[in-house]
Amino acid sequence: MCPDVTVTDLAPIPVEQRVEAAIGRLSPAEQRVARFVVEQKEAVLLSSAAEIAARAGTSDATVVRTARSLGFDGLQQLREALLADLTGSTTPGSRMRRTLDVVGEDAAGALQHVLSIHREATDALAAPGFQRPFAHAVEILAAARRRHVFGIGPSGSLAEYAALQLSRIGLPSEALAATGIGLADRLLRVAEGDALVLIAYAPIYREVAVTLDVAERHRVPVLLVSDSLGPFLRDRVAEILPVPRGRADHLAMHAGTMLLIEALVVALAARDRDRALAGLETLGALRGEIDKLWLRRGPKRTP
Repeated sequence: MCPDVTVTDLAPIPVEQRVEAAIGRLSPAEQRVARFVVEQKEAVLLSSAAEIAARAGTSDATVVRTARSLGFDGLQQLREALLADLTGSTTPGSRMRRTLDVVGEDAAGALQHVLSIHREATDALAAPGFQRPFAHAVEILAAARRRHVFGIGPSGSLAEYAALQLSRIGLPSEALAATGIGLADRLLRVAEGDALVLIAYAPIYREVAVTLDVAERHRVPVLLVSDSLGPFLRDRVAEILPVPRGRADHLAMHAGTMLLIEALVVALAARDRDRALAGLETLGALRGEIDKLWLRRGPKRTP
């Protein structure tokens, strides 16, 4: 079984407080890393020591040294503390409150704020480092007998959408979007030869843990879409697709995940163009059988 992420080995002191207490005795390079840790929590969860160092303008050795100066054994334990901060001290209401504090009451400001966050997500997907895991994910999904897409809460709607679009292009797919014991019926369909897309975020809910166990029992490769669980599930998944959902402690936004889903659909359709087009032709024919006038309908025009 997959254990829930815990922080039993960590002192219950938020990372920001640790930084505030230690900042005066850190070297200038360590101070840059510490500020980056506080300001870019989710980036620290997703990035290697070398990547953090590059963004903080220092060395990976300094990143590890900073973690130890803050009272951690190393970068992994610092990540665990950050994850505890992100999941233990925030609620949907508190995240919305922080977002509104930034946006204010101006509608144009709200629009620009959201657009800026989605640009960051787009930039993450467009980065050269994202191309290899994306291509690997396409290979796994294309080779599978059947695809399952897991998601609960808002991610459940994304899972349903992904399964729908993949099925339309001739790739049989199902959504694992139920919670509680209702998920058990859907997990019965997971079998060897399938592939699983797991859209999940910290903490590791029971549904996530059981779904991972089922995938392991049936030797089903897992593609993890997450901005927080990668470092903790790395050994249990075939590939990690680190799609950001906005800024730490702010309202989670899912446009980046939607972009990833649609990019996967197009890439898979391009791998087998004939199958994709045949699937969509069949869809159109079935619509016509259901509604004889459907194929002759067009956009209504005003005289």
